[in-house]
Amino acid sequence: MTQEWTVTIEPIGREVLCREDQSILDACLRAGVWLPHSCTHGTCATCKCEVVDGDVDHGEASSFALMDFERDEGKLLTCCAKPRSDVVIEADLDVDEDIEMYPVRDFTGTVVELTEVAKETVRMVVEVDREIAFNAGQYMKFVVPASDGQPEVDRTWSIASPPSEPRRLEFHIRNVPGGRGTDGWVFKDLAVGDAVRLSGPYGRFVLHTGQDNHAIMVAGGTGLAPMKAMLRHGLENGAYEGELTLYQGARSREWLYDVAFFAALADEFDQFTYRPCLSEETAEQVEAAGEDPQRYGYGMVTDVIAADHATLSGCKGYLCGPPLMVEAALKTLMARRLFPRDIYREEFFNAGDKGGGVASPLIKR
Repeated sequence: MTQEWTVTIEPIGREVLCREDQSILDACLRAGVWLPHSCTHGTCATCKCEVVDGDVDHGEASSFALMDFERDEGKLLTCCAKPRSDVVIEADLDVDEDIEMYPVRDFTGTVVELTEVAKETVRMVVEVDREIAFNAGQYMKFVVPASDGQPEVDRTWSIASPPSEPRRLEFHIRNVPGGRGTDGWVFKDLAVGDAVRLSGPYGRFVLHTGQDNHAIMVAGGTGLAPMKAMLRHGLENGAYEGELTLYQGARSREWLYDVAFFAALADEFDQFTYRPCLSEETAEQVEAAGEDPQRYGYGMVTDVIAADHATLSGCKGYLCGPPLMVEAALKTLMARRLFPRDIYREEFFNAGDKGGGVASPLIKR
């Protein structure tokens, strides 16, 4: 029989039962106790907490995210740590009162769409077995089946559909050569009609609907997924009163997707502006291909933002995509007088980045 231990979360004094084979974060989220987290894979250090009392197994926590001296000092990563006795932890419970956090639950689903939408990118739609409550911008954790002698692993992908569609979840997935979840599953064996196992919702990169600031959203690659959920929720469901501007960056048009969808959304809602940006394709090339070159911005997405805005004072920023793009966009927004506290961000990393000392990743590979 699996041993259960009591985890006490300070400063709220809440007690949660946690199995010895279960992470402290998982037990808390399933009990409706929201703890800070991002990657859930021991890489980003967002969930780092203080052990006040008790013993834990640190599991697969990255030595970059949780250094040896920190373990000696009584720190842990709740996404990896498993209890070996009753445990008391002290966490930074900085929860936005305007956002309702929903308990993590297990779901089964059926793949109802798997469509190539851009180069090495598919749209996957999953019909889940019951309704799920989540915030626009959150993500789900999928179980990748055992294959070729390798055990089950989990991979996380952001929900691209709004909370008003609680049974039909959309995901955008970029292929990574050699990746267990992408190259070895989604792009290899997965097909429409297949059953999948998933859990969620996870994450704190969400649309802050209690605000009405002009929101500058910057998406690179499949970092578009949570932005699409936020925009659809904010516009179609009337959840956001301020202006919304989406900058979607890609090297060329073959890497862009949902351009027509967002252009139509901009035509429908006056509060929304859409700016697709091409870093390696020129206006002359676009025109030669028979498209309107004025439809796009040119150069790095950060260059387009800088040219569009002399100042961003009073705005809010939402950044999601590859880490280099997110870091560059962060610097650009700050240079336009946007404070770090007003910028929400989430970098997308691959599983291979786990040993590299990275910040705030979702493991996508």
